[in-house]
Amino acid sequence: MRYQLLGKSGLRVSELCLGTMTFGETWGWGASKDESLKQFDMFAEAGGNFLDTSVNYTDGTSEEFLGDFLRNRREQFVVATKYTLTRPDATDPNSGGNSIKNMRQSVERSLRRLQTDYLDILYLHMWDYMTPVEEVMRGLDMLVQSGKVNYLAISDSPAYIIAEANTLAMLRGYPQFLGLQVPYHLGRRDIERELVPMAQHWGMSLLPWGIVGQGILLGKYSENSTEITRHDKTRVTISDKMQNIVDMVAAIAEETGRSRAQVCVNWVRQRPYQRFIPILGARSTSQLADNLAALEWKLDADQLKRLDEISAFEMGFPHDFLPKNPYVFGATYDLIDHT
Repeated sequence: MRYQLLGKSGLRVSELCLGTMTFGETWGWGASKDESLKQFDMFAEAGGNFLDTSVNYTDGTSEEFLGDFLRNRREQFVVATKYTLTRPDATDPNSGGNSIKNMRQSVERSLRRLQTDYLDILYLHMWDYMTPVEEVMRGLDMLVQSGKVNYLAISDSPAYIIAEANTLAMLRGYPQFLGLQVPYHLGRRDIERELVPMAQHWGMSLLPWGIVGQGILLGKYSENSTEITRHDKTRVTISDKMQNIVDMVAAIAEETGRSRAQVCVNWVRQRPYQRFIPILGARSTSQLADNLAALEWKLDADQLKRLDEISAFEMGFPHDFLPKNPYVFGATYDLIDHT
């Protein structure tokens, strides 16, 4: 395992992050405590130090497991959790959302479960379209000033909101968002339109989740499938384009003698914008071991090109009107003589 800095900070995090939404069986799927501990130990033995959870994952079980696993070795790990979401059966209107009230209540709950007095990273989990940006950044600043949170990050939010938040933070002397968590895989590259360039502009790390497309890229679902995804209960539909991507992943896996999952992990790790930190999510040690084995090799230039081409999509305006961003996509501007 190698390490990189998180955004514009001095915080060293492993090049892969362990997602722990699968820690606990409260939601009817996931890993038992014993199996979760085996995954935790395997990740640590591989040199991983970056852990991702949330105050609401498996109704708190994920954080509780991590609290037990971190006992007597807390300082070795970078622990990130999130606030915003609420339980579907909640009756308190302030038990969710981005407000300072829910923010502080959620942080206190996470600290108790994780058995720690500080969080390395606190994410705003999802933008609620209600709370003023100024309130959010002021509340997050108070948490950092109190010593309960070291760094800030955000997930599942529009680029214009993140840009406003970081601008306000810069002007007010508040801490900025250093990382952005987003869904991203070969079959879902839409973040390249606005979120990737925005993150590059602000020097933010990108932490993609769902990098195997909930199993679609692994060939788990067939064309015209009527199966329901275990995670969000949505019905799976496989388009012709998606099937072509799945077939290409399978072909490259066969060429390399590696698994389809490793092909997907390495495609994300090797994006031109070198601030991607993939989040691994597994329900078993065998799945995690397979994902970690992606560190042993890389896709070659031809394989990357084939994957890029098969998964290409229409960028739309203004990207099809302006030159490509050379910092994000590895392109170069055409030189024009204006003399």
